[in-house]
Amino acid sequence: QVQLVESGGGLVQPGGSLRLSCAASGFTFSRYTMSWYRQAPGKERELVATVSSAGGSTNYDDSVKGRFTISRDNAKNTVYLQINSLKPEDTAVYYCNAAGYGYYYWGQGTQVTVSS
Repeated sequence: QVQLVESGGGLVQPGGSLRLSCAASGFTFSRYTMSWYRQAPGKERELVATVSSAGGSTNYDDSVKGRFTISRDNAKNTVYLQINSLKPEDTAVYYCNAAGYGYYYWGQGTQVTVSS
């Protein structure tokens, strides 16, 4: 069955960095657009970054441009989100998403907390 398993979240001080990973299985990973979303307490889930199926095209929300980098390794069926210069407002649950052929798959999320 389809699985998206996120990891790499945690508690980090402002200005710190994290690298989130999402391991995929159960579908043809290399044919799907992959994205990271986040949901802060009391807020709607929002799109953070997207990478095309081959990895050649990326897009970011304006709030994270220059600080977040999305990448993927199709040989490892894994998508990454490098997060630098973390701010308290980046605190949220981060979700991995796969989209393609009319299907949307979600992971269970990984918590990122930015606090001193």
